[in-house]
Amino acid sequence: MKHIGKSYPKIDGMFIATGKPGYTNDIAMKECLVIKILRSPHAYAKIKSIDTKIAENIEGVECIFTYKDVPNERFTLAGQSYPEPSPYDRLILDQVVRYVGDEVAIVAAVDEKTALKAMKLIKVEYEIYEPVLDFEKATESKSIVHKEDNLHCNIDLGMDIEKNIICSHNEEFGNVEEEIKKCDVVVEETYYTQAQAHAMMETYRAFSYIDHTGRLVVVTSTQIPFHVRRHLSRALNIPSSKIRVIKPRIGGGFGGKQTAAVEIFTGLVTLKTGKPSKIIYDRKETFTTTTSRHAMRLKVRVGADKGGTIKVVDIDVLSDTGAYGEHAPTTFWVVGQKTLPLYNKTTAVRFKGNVVYTNKMPAGALRGYGATQGTFALECAINELALKLNIDPTLLRLNNLMREGEKSIAYGGKSFSSTTLHKCIEKGKKMIGWSEKYPSKEISENKVRAVGMAVTMQGSGIANIDSASARIRLNDDGTYTLYIGSTDMGTGSDTILLQMAAEILETSMENITVVAADTDTSPYDPGSYASSTTYVTGMAVVKAAEELKKKIIKSASEFLKVSKDEIEFSKNIIVNMKDESKLSLKEFSGAILLGPSGTQLIGRGSYGSPISPPPFIAGFAEIEVDKETGKIDLLDYVAVVDCGTVINRNLAIMQVEGGIVQGIGMAMYEDVRYNYKGKMDTDSFMQYKIPCRKDIKSVRVDFEESYEKTGPFGAKSIGEVVINTPPPAIAAAVKNAVGVNIRTLPITSEKVFMAMEEK
Repeated sequence: MKHIGKSYPKIDGMFIATGKPGYTNDIAMKECLVIKILRSPHAYAKIKSIDTKIAENIEGVECIFTYKDVPNERFTLAGQSYPEPSPYDRLILDQVVRYVGDEVAIVAAVDEKTALKAMKLIKVEYEIYEPVLDFEKATESKSIVHKEDNLHCNIDLGMDIEKNIICSHNEEFGNVEEEIKKCDVVVEETYYTQAQAHAMMETYRAFSYIDHTGRLVVVTSTQIPFHVRRHLSRALNIPSSKIRVIKPRIGGGFGGKQTAAVEIFTGLVTLKTGKPSKIIYDRKETFTTTTSRHAMRLKVRVGADKGGTIKVVDIDVLSDTGAYGEHAPTTFWVVGQKTLPLYNKTTAVRFKGNVVYTNKMPAGALRGYGATQGTFALECAINELALKLNIDPTLLRLNNLMREGEKSIAYGGKSFSSTTLHKCIEKGKKMIGWSEKYPSKEISENKVRAVGMAVTMQGSGIANIDSASARIRLNDDGTYTLYIGSTDMGTGSDTILLQMAAEILETSMENITVVAADTDTSPYDPGSYASSTTYVTGMAVVKAAEELKKKIIKSASEFLKVSKDEIEFSKNIIVNMKDESKLSLKEFSGAILLGPSGTQLIGRGSYGSPISPPPFIAGFAEIEVDKETGKIDLLDYVAVVDCGTVINRNLAIMQVEGGIVQGIGMAMYEDVRYNYKGKMDTDSFMQYKIPCRKDIKSVRVDFEESYEKTGPFGAKSIGEVVINTPPPAIAAAVKNAVGVNIRTLPITSEKVFMAMEEK
């Protein structure tokens, strides 16, 4: 293949490096009204009175909205296909505020200074309630976070509002309690994963205006332009046809921008005033008033026989969704869906638990989306099981992980359609030097080095739910235009999709222009999430390119008055094999489009899959621990990935490296923390620590390709799976180094030191 498997640079890489792309604020109109949000200082309260008269009289203040001035239609901000599984539990502004930072009033003024001045002059009187801050006590709390009677769910979630339960689930295959009694060795432990911030470079922002036809246009940094349009339609009570959403260059998202955090505010102000408006969250607002990863408590039981065959896996989860339920049920379900099928020698498995409301900032989508939390708990338990059995953890996994063609009771009795996970483990062992280094080596009197490992799976799109479309047009000059609705967040997805189109059409990548993510011009795409772009949108692009190629051949045969079998088309040349005459694509396209027939050739493709083929990764960590202080240094991290066919190796390596660094951040540094009143303490990069280049000494990546027959050119996803293994692998390395299990993330030097002292 000419383009597939080649390491092309990102098509916009040089533009980004030289600061040329237009991000949302770069292209906002200068005359935009500036929007600021007055926010609640209390974790849980009711607005008794709100006085905006003084603020409204300030020169330059255009409008101020309170809960009295906005529609009373509840909605969700989660970017998910309709009908959304996330509950409709939000209002644009509510009389009840449910976390510190919840929206109280919307202020729009001619500039930021005026808006901030007006905001300070709004007088609010609150009736303060007792907040629910400990998610482990939420079900027993006397405070009920959502008392409203118009909260709506599209599907049955097992909700119990009186206990602050938003979602409840219990799924069992086999009889766990009976089978666990038969096991020779059982690990039963509780693990905690923390809330994690997205920490993307570009904060949340949007601007809106009314176009010449009277339609609302919203330009926004988002992963989900089509879902944003639907949310705006419901919340603002206007038809979707009256809304256009445009996504310019986006400066990172990592799942955070799968939630429509800001667009409703600009849409409301512009509709009410008729004037352009914009909102830009500062870093503190981004930290404290958007979403984070769901914090979870995971109780795990794993049982095995003396020979090391894993018989039982039982996971009981409590998830903290915060004040609102964006992505609450789906993230929770993924904990089990993306962990339980791996170990298929089991005779019984179970996944159960609850998601609860608390009076903290809402949780939402973040790369890994539940599989990250589930992987930490299950893989830590597997590593502890290996120690109890005195079996090398790599061998325990090689003997128990599902192979291609085998079936799993937790995978609907089906098998993985493509997997090289066992080969990933074998290659990773060699790369890290596992046989020489496991479990640990004394380096000096105070220093010890050790290794640990973990495996994980994810998905490729959402089976039977999300589908994407693509369109490719042949232009009059022999070039092509590829229209897609997916969002390139810096991942290089536009480049990947362009490679696929160029491969099918047998043309150069420079001959195709990509137009992406405008709800007026792009074909429908759910957005960039759930590891769907390469697999789902990619197949749509392949289908569109194949259709266009067939149309070119058919049209050329009619134009040259020969049969289709006598036409050969490749490399922008049409050959009449009957007389061996040649016609350039530029000559042909100009003739048919500009001639009397005016024929425009367009290829269209749509794709939605009944399966979500999982990618896999085996991760290996090598650390050095100071036994006197507990200080941990991560010396090396090795990752071997099965993402099917690697479309672009360089971009794939970048994805893996970036995800691993985020996973290392979750493992060792990052922690969203609140004080006793529910105010977030970690509201800036001074308090919220993410790993920097000096913290990451070595990350090495390789691939073991499989071939996924349902994917484009055999490809699967790669975006999310790469974040999942660092926490359990590093936890295992710590145990191997100094003999202590840290089961609560992040794994800090202080925790290691205190655990050693207790030991």
